[in-house]
This record gives sequence, C-alpha cells and structure tokens, in this order.
Amino acid sequence: MKLGDAIAEIMKREGIEILTGYPVNHLIEHAAAANIRPVMVRQERIGLHMADAISRVTSGRKIGAFCMQHGPGSENAYGGVAQAYGESVPILVLPMGYARRIAHIDPNFNSTIAMRGITKSAEPIVLAAEVPNIFRRAFTRLKNGRGGPVLVEIPTDMWNEEVPEPLDYIPVMATRYGPDPAEVKRAAALLAAAKRPVIYAGTGVHWAEAWPQLKALAELLAAPVTTSLGGKSSFNEDHPLSLGSGGLAIPQPVRHFLDKADLIFGIGCSFTETNFGVKMPKGPKIIHATLDPMHLNKDVRADLGLIGDAALTLDALLAELASLVPAPRDAAPVAAEIQAQREPWLAQWMPKLASQDAPLNPYRVLWDLQHTVDRDNTIITHDAGSPRDQLSPFWRATTPLSYLGWGKTTQLGYGLGLAMGAKLAAPDKLCINVWGDAAIGFTGMDFETCVRERIPIMSILLNNFSMAIELKVMPVSTEKYRSTDISGDYAAMARAFGGYGERVTDPAEIIPAIRRGIEKTQAGIPVLLEFITSKETAVSRL
Repeated sequence: MKLGDAIAEIMKREGIEILTGYPVNHLIEHAAAANIRPVMVRQERIGLHMADAISRVTSGRKIGAFCMQHGPGSENAYGGVAQAYGESVPILVLPMGYARRIAHIDPNFNSTIAMRGITKSAEPIVLAAEVPNIFRRAFTRLKNGRGGPVLVEIPTDMWNEEVPEPLDYIPVMATRYGPDPAEVKRAAALLAAAKRPVIYAGTGVHWAEAWPQLKALAELLAAPVTTSLGGKSSFNEDHPLSLGSGGLAIPQPVRHFLDKADLIFGIGCSFTETNFGVKMPKGPKIIHATLDPMHLNKDVRADLGLIGDAALTLDALLAELASLVPAPRDAAPVAAEIQAQREPWLAQWMPKLASQDAPLNPYRVLWDLQHTVDRDNTIITHDAGSPRDQLSPFWRATTPLSYLGWGKTTQLGYGLGLAMGAKLAAPDKLCINVWGDAAIGFTGMDFETCVRERIPIMSILLNNFSMAIELKVMPVSTEKYRSTDISGDYAAMARAFGGYGERVTDPAEIIPAIRRGIEKTQAGIPVLLEFITSKETAVSRL
C-alpha cells in the first residue's frame, strides 16, 4: 500500500470525513480517493480555522484535519496552528516536508522543529513501515488529555514508498480521568458551606459535554454562573442563574458577583491571565477544576485543585453534595440580585442597542441580529477587536456550542474560518461570523471558498472605514498620514465571488436584511451583510 493511501485509510478509520488544505500536498488526492472530502482554501490559516471548528462543534468526537505544502505553505500555516494551540483545540496537521536528505539544511522550513512549541507533538515520517505507529501516537494525543494540534510531517520523497499490508491500524481509544476522591470531598464541603459561591465555566465543559451536570450543580447550590469566552454557551444565558460571559467586555452582573464572592469554583478552565478574560478578584477561596495539572497555580492561586475531565469532576461533586445539600436551594434571591444588576446595566446601554442613528451603531446591528435569528439553532462567533467586545456581553447563548468564543490569542480573521467549519460540522445550523473591516482584510478572500465549496454561512460585517479602537493609540499617524483609514465595498466583493452581498445603511433595514440573508443561506448561498457603522469605541468595561 502506498504511503498516501495508508495515511488516508488511517484517517478514514478514525472518522475524518473532511480534509481542509492547500496544494501541493499529495495527501489531498489520496484522501479524495478514499472518499474524504477535500476542501481547498485561499490561504492556509483559514483551512486550519475550519478544522478547528469541526473539532469544537463536535466536542472532539470528530477531529479536524488540515494539510499543506512544504516550505511556504507550512510557513503560512504557522499562525493557524498557534491559534489552535492557544485555544486547546485538537487538530491533525499534515504538512509536507522537504526531502529527508535536505530536511535539516538551512534555510529549509522544518515543520517538525519549527512548530514543536505550538503543538502537543510534532513528528516526521522517516520510515514508511512506521506510519501506523506514528498515527497511533498522533490520534492518541488528539483524543486524550487537554486538546491541541498534533503534527505529522510527510517528506516529499516518501510518497512512492510502501507501507506493509495488511495495514496494522485500529482506531485509538479516548480515555477520561477524574479527580482525587479526597479532594472532591473537601471541595464539596467548601461549596456547601459557601455563602456566595460563583461558578466560572470554561471551554473544558464543552469538550466534556458536561452541560447537564453544570446546570444541576448551579441549581442545587443556587449558585450564579459565568463563563470564559471559550466557555460561553456551556450554560443557558437565559437561565435565571446566568450572569453572562465576560472577556475584555463584561456584563455588570459578572463583575458584581465575582467581587462579592466568598468562593469561586472554576470548572473546565485554565484561569489564564489575559486582557481578553475576566480578572479574578483577590480574597475569595478558589477551587480550580481543570483537565491539565499544568494550569494549577499558573496565573491564579488555587486553594484546592481537582484534576480531571469536567463531566467526571461534576458527577463526583454532585454525588458528594447529595448528603450535604439534600434539596436544591432557593434560587429566587440570587436571581433577583442578578436582575437588579442586569436591568440598570442594560438600561444604560439601551440607547446604543436601540439607536436610530445613521451611520448605524454596531450595538444596534447586533441587538437586532440576536432578536431576529433562532438562537437555539444558530452557531455564532465573533472576530478579534470591536466585534468581540460588542457581541459577547450582550448576546445570550441558549444552547451548548451555539457560541464559539475565543480570546487567549486574537488573530484578526479567525471568525470566518470558524463559521465555515461550523457549517460543515453542523449543516442544519445557521452559522454566523461577526467581523470588522480590519478582519475582512486578513481573510476576506476566503468568502470565495464559501461559494466554491458550497458553505452557506452568514457573514455580518461591521464596516466603519477605520481601525476604530486604534484611534486612541495612533493619534499622530492618523492625523498626519490617515494610517487608521481602511475601506472597501465588501458587499460588492461578495457578489463578485458569486455569493449574496448587501450593504445596509438605514436602521429600519437591519432586520429585513438579516431575514433576506437567512433565506439565502437556506437556499445554499453564502451571505455577506455589510452594515455601515459609526466609529463606536465604547465597551462595557467594569
């Protein structure tokens, strides 16, 4: 069996149905022959982002895969691999490599070496007979422990080599591990005794599919729940105990309850210190439940650590709490306190959320979007910068994985690929990315990929013809050289690519345009709605 056929067969046995990539990488042909759909992108980073979303939307039950050529293709892919590493997303990365005889000669780009710091593992194929063992290691790392990209480099001189038959490969197992029972007992006692506990849920709740257990714990303790951006949608934000999700922008209830908490229970989170995450107060006791022990005491000092899968951890806690809290506590006082914080905060922002101004206020666009789509059957993601900060505090996610949040590293243009990959993984959902005119400059050409590959997403573009949030840090260069000015007719670009593009300038046309866009996606047509907005820089920072 030829090496490429063996790799494709292994991928198929592991359940991979889509291979995103860019040629030349001969695996594309071998995968197509094995009925794995190749999706060709316009630049490497988007292909990785699509693979990223496939893994996310399925909670890792299906692994996203990406391949690229050696040299420049691998160099261009670096940012996408780094983004997945920062967000702990399992992706199989399959670069070609230089021929073995020159793989380590400067200046040839060696992916195995160059990407070792942004992958869980990076291994080259040097012997065809070792292919089953190499991929057994790769998929074991993809399916177990904290997520992250795993790289297997395929030298260009190996495609004609033979892998012994019959192919010695069976799909690898996915394992889980749980916390120390003694520490669970201590944690349960602390949670039961806390007067003002707050639950902080991270991305690990999504990977463990621990949504029912999170809800059960919150309702048992009458404990309010907030999430990281990555954990957003792990708890129904229409629930009376939801505080909403905090990042750089934060809803008032989140800050209020964290600052008054006597105990913060972090589940499935890293507590990574970042400008795009919630700052934890000093004072409350911290219980840190995480899959990776390397996260303990990394940025936040923990009083107690629970190491293991989020679902197993919550199951163990609920069992231990059964005798300590035999019936659900009355949630009415906490719910009332949440509303007492949320209502004046929303009232403060309502002039922007309901603005009649033209140019449009971006908050109005996103508010109308939220109240027009079927949130239960929508997957939405933000982009870096203003779209993230204008969307995340006000969008109330109702079902698991309906919001793909991110923020440890914030590359512009990430949202487009996430929406595309989400649509491939969940074709019955309305998949939306929200971006600005800076982000579309990075990855906008791949809207053509949506058209060519029949991926009918809805792209919401907030175009203010400016790098608005950079205005305050670039006053001289803006005044002298207009360095923050950017522009384009992006709706026309979408139409030129064969999609549906519409430019909206009138507040009364926001909702009708969104409805038209939804109808077009249902007809299989990718949509770009371009809203001409003001240079809005206000952010809900508390």
